[in-house]
Amino acid sequence: MVDSLPRRETSPHPLLRRIAYPALLLATLATAVVAVAGGWDPGVVSPVVTLTIIAVFALLEHLIPFEPQWRPEPREWGVYALYFLLTALGTALAQSLVAAAVEAIAPLEPGWPLPLELPAALLLGSLGGYAFHRFSHRNPFLWRFHGVHHVPDKVNVGNNGVNHVLDITMTQVVVQMSLALVGFSAQSVFAVGLFVVLQGYFTHANIDVGIGWLNHVLASPEQHRLHHSTDLAEAGHYGSDLAVWDHLFGSYTWRPGRTPAAIGLSDPTSFPRTGEVVASFLHPLRPRDRAPRPGG
Repeated sequence: MVDSLPRRETSPHPLLRRIAYPALLLATLATAVVAVAGGWDPGVVSPVVTLTIIAVFALLEHLIPFEPQWRPEPREWGVYALYFLLTALGTALAQSLVAAAVEAIAPLEPGWPLPLELPAALLLGSLGGYAFHRFSHRNPFLWRFHGVHHVPDKVNVGNNGVNHVLDITMTQVVVQMSLALVGFSAQSVFAVGLFVVLQGYFTHANIDVGIGWLNHVLASPEQHRLHHSTDLAEAGHYGSDLAVWDHLFGSYTWRPGRTPAAIGLSDPTSFPRTGEVVASFLHPLRPRDRAPRPGG
């Protein structure tokens, strides 16, 4: 792949910078294929793959960092781990809510061949995630939850999991419900889910890679750093897996070489700091006259 950031040519490990993401993408897709063909338990495969992806990107952040100052400190890893558990709790809660709703309203059963079902499930789920994410930046109530994710002044694989538990629950309900109502098979939802997990951690990874022209198809760290910019004029890129919806709906701001000047909130005092986990969880209950404005 062509590196789109010319100033990175002097960085160490040039080969690793070029093959790290393609290799991990192929490994994730291969795992999905083998797991579906072998009937492996998704409840076991998904967490193993997730933890493996985190470990690989954490290692890459030390070998080929984009910004060395964004590396998490040991204390931060402990906070990130707590948020990770809360995110997992929110995902599990969403799955139980969706399962109960689907049982009550009887989903459609299209019975598509898997090769057609997979891209359809990916596009629909990605669209649902994009729409809810963008709305969360525009709606004052939803921003009270989602803004927790934008508090850190650095972007790395650890703080991908820094989320309000109810923000994750609402997002996953929207995405999973859209897939369940259409009636996609469990195999396609599982396979797409692994890809989405990989992309979520990839876009947050503090690694010095560029994916060239694929930036117009897939989300990447190059784009997502702009999403976390304090400059709202460049903070588009609401797609966390695909870039196509940002192109289609006018929120695509990246160009080769463009990087954010600063990361975090335009008003850092509007939310508790990331380490204040309880205060962050209770933040949406603050009086409305003290609530921050939506944005990046």
